[in-house]
Amino acid sequence: MSEAELIFTALAELSTRQIAEVEKAKGIQQNAIAGKKGEKIAKDARYALEQKIGQKVITPENFLPPITEIKKLHKKSRCKSNPPSKQRKKGNQLGFEIKRRIF
Repeated sequence: MSEAELIFTALAELSTRQIAEVEKAKGIQQNAIAGKKGEKIAKDARYALEQKIGQKVITPENFLPPITEIKKLHKKSRCKSNPPSKQRKKGNQLGFEIKRRIF
């Protein structure tokens, strides 16, 4: 993510928060409206900069590398008399997957 992308993201978040505070937004619908207004402010500023410099601000560098390894971990049993292998598994309570990105 380029420096300009970070700045425009921060502008969108800041303007959204300030609009929501001024309008005293309550609930999801009112905050979504404030979010759209904040998004428009950052979007217009980005387009104005792109027109002035003649190149795009958004770069392909903002994508994460592909997942290359999946590792399965198990939680340790807290009950010594009932190890994890003998406990009943319900859903994904005892084990979960961690996806690790290798850079």
